[in-house]
This record gives sequence, structure tokens and C-alpha cells, in this order.
Amino acid sequence: MRAMIAQCKAELLRTFRNKRFFVFSIIMPAIFYFIFTSTVGDRTQVGGVDWKAYYLMSMTVFGVVGACVNTLSIRFAQERTQGWIRMIEITPLPSSAYVLSKIVSQSIVNLVTIVVMFLIGSIVKGVELSLLQWVLCGLWIWLGALPFMALGVLIGTLKSVEVTQVVAQIVFMGTSILGGLWFPTEIMPKVMQQIASFSPSFRFGQGAWNIIAGGGLSLSGICILAAYLLIFMVLSTYILKKQKAV
Repeated sequence: MRAMIAQCKAELLRTFRNKRFFVFSIIMPAIFYFIFTSTVGDRTQVGGVDWKAYYLMSMTVFGVVGACVNTLSIRFAQERTQGWIRMIEITPLPSSAYVLSKIVSQSIVNLVTIVVMFLIGSIVKGVELSLLQWVLCGLWIWLGALPFMALGVLIGTLKSVEVTQVVAQIVFMGTSILGGLWFPTEIMPKVMQQIASFSPSFRFGQGAWNIIAGGGLSLSGICILAAYLLIFMVLSTYILKKQKAV
């Protein structure tokens, strides 16, 4: 337990010292939030709720996805290519503790992103939600990030850090746009809307949008996210075993 706690502390220190984390997880989402709420108008209605509340959830999800896909994948790729993971295997630290420390530390990082974005929306833009809605949205975004953590690890299995950076950026921006995090999917063509409904980013954002609209979570959305989590975990485990064998 002590070894895992120490590893978690090390992971958190590395993350918070990384400029990439602040850029993709807090600065970019906050800037986009201010730009698009100012351009469209705070009182514009989307799905029965104010645009500033709707887009706050979109940009919070956007920031969490950025932390998982960009920061986690690149850090994992660096550790793998530098031989850090192989070195861990010959230390007393169990492999399970190393993996768990990654999950715990990334969850704490995601929580920081959620809290900062919610404070910006509430204090600066005056977003008004009930306490229950704030809590439920926060919990959903926090727990719903698991498939994207698995996706970050999967991308981190690529051969080089340079390739990982490019792929992570493409996947991050592509899924964000396709999933309706930049603008609602309602303005997309029908074909794109149908494709978006199967994307993990759309289902991730949909949960928070439903909560602030007074609705409940979509069972199909939860199942789709769970399926993506399973697929990403199986693929990354298989690739890592193949790389280890080689």
C-alpha cells in the first residue's frame, strides 16, 4: 500500500508539472467555453437548458478527455520506450500497484479539471444548477472517464512517443468534434448524427447534458461506454503482451 501511495504521489507531481496537462485539460476548455458562450449567447436554449450550462458540461468533458487521451497516452509511451515499465517489473512494486496508481492519479487529475471548470461556470458565467445536479454531473464525468483512460493506454502502446503524440491529438480532436463537444450534434447532417450516437465522446457528454436537462442517464449510453472500455482494455492488454514477448 505504501509503495502504491508513493507511486501515486510521483504520478501526480509529474502530471501537475506537465504544461501539456494545463493546456489540454484546463486552458483550452476554458478559452473555448468563454469564446463560444460569448459568441452564441448565454441565454440561448439547447435541449431545454441554457447554452452556458450545456456548453460548460461539453467543455468539462472535453478537458477530461484531453487529460486521458493526450497526457496519459504520452506519459505511458515515454515510460514504455525508456524502459521504465521493464524496470518496474524487477522492483518490489507489484505490477498491479503500478497500474492502479496510474488509474488513481489520473482520476485525481480528472477531478481537478471538473472542479476548476465547474467553478469557472458557476462563478464567472453564473451557471445555476441545483446541488444535486452539480454532484451528479461531476460524478458522471469522473466515472465516465474510464473508457478514455483505457483509450489513452491503448494509444500509448504505439511504437514511438512522436507517433503517439500525433495519434493522440488526432483522436482527441476527432472524437471531440464528432461527439458534439464543440457544437451540438443536432446541427450535423443526419448521417453524422447517427455515426456520432455510437461514439464514446457523444455518450460521455450525453450523460451530463441529460442530467442538467432534468432527465436520467441513458442505458444504451452506459452500455456503449462499457463496451468501449472493454474493447480498449482487451486491445491494450493484448498489444502489451505481444510487445513483452518480442
